[in-house]
Amino acid sequence: MSVSAPSPASTREQEPRELARARRALVDHPLLMLGLILVLLVAACTIVKSSYLSGDQAGAILRYAAPLAIMAAGQTLVMLTAGIDLSMGATATAAAYVMAGQSSHGTVSAILYGLAVGLAVGLVNGIGVGIFRVQPLIMTLGIAGVVTGLLTVRAASNRTAGQNVPHFVRQVGGEPLVGFIPNSLILWIVLSVVVIVGLRRSGYGRMLYAYGDNPMAMRLAGVRSWQLLTVTYTLCGLLAAVAGIVLAGLINAADLGLADSFLLPSVAAVVLGGTSLFGGVGTYSGTIMGALILTVLDSFLTLLNADDSIRQILYGLIILALAALYARVQRSA
Repeated sequence: MSVSAPSPASTREQEPRELARARRALVDHPLLMLGLILVLLVAACTIVKSSYLSGDQAGAILRYAAPLAIMAAGQTLVMLTAGIDLSMGATATAAAYVMAGQSSHGTVSAILYGLAVGLAVGLVNGIGVGIFRVQPLIMTLGIAGVVTGLLTVRAASNRTAGQNVPHFVRQVGGEPLVGFIPNSLILWIVLSVVVIVGLRRSGYGRMLYAYGDNPMAMRLAGVRSWQLLTVTYTLCGLLAAVAGIVLAGLINAADLGLADSFLLPSVAAVVLGGTSLFGGVGTYSGTIMGALILTVLDSFLTLLNADDSIRQILYGLIILALAALYARVQRSA
């Protein structure tokens, strides 16, 4: 009795099945895919510069990733509600500028002033989006313009403000704790634990996912969505202020364009981390990996000595490619 060989058609059916299983594994464990991308980027940097894998380089990556990841934490909360905050760069800049301008009143007072700026901007965004139902993109973009304008007026009237970063802030933002481990990593870890546990274990976190998944059902269930949105955007503003203060400590300056370049990367880090632009899906763990990927990517472009224009083109193309790859994997699973 002869056994027939498998037909080409059956072979073609088995291959997509194996591919689908692989894609399903990537969707179920997105951190594996992000980790692989991070390893490939580090390998590329090592090929360009053999001494790239060093403690000093690791410390530099962590120092620059910390403010980006902290800002992206607020963006994660907002995007889980299917929103976005385009005022985070202006908020972070304003918080750092005000903090530096108030440094003569003491470090604690200066930091509190900076955090108050973030809370105020976030609260205004939350009221606009949650109570008056303004579209998040329009609301936060408009507030970004207002904050930038007010900051410019303040700078014009007081040219000495925003220059003196307190020593404690410089220690937190730019100095090492032990070896190559920066002080900012401790703050980053604490905030990460609070955000991750809050999203997974708290009622607030469950409401964020539920609202992003089906806001109409939340309203019909009697949940006051305006309160949820107001709190979320206020927290986003606070985290932007923290990121701005850490960034000011890192570069030991607080100018009017301090955090402008961090806005789009903060959105990209969240998207690369697997958070859906339509809300209801995502984790801060993925955002952390996204922030590390973008920081190493920027380091790679620096090693290539790319001009600013070429860097921006490559940066955008790689981000789009990675985002498209992740979206394709999700659709195909």
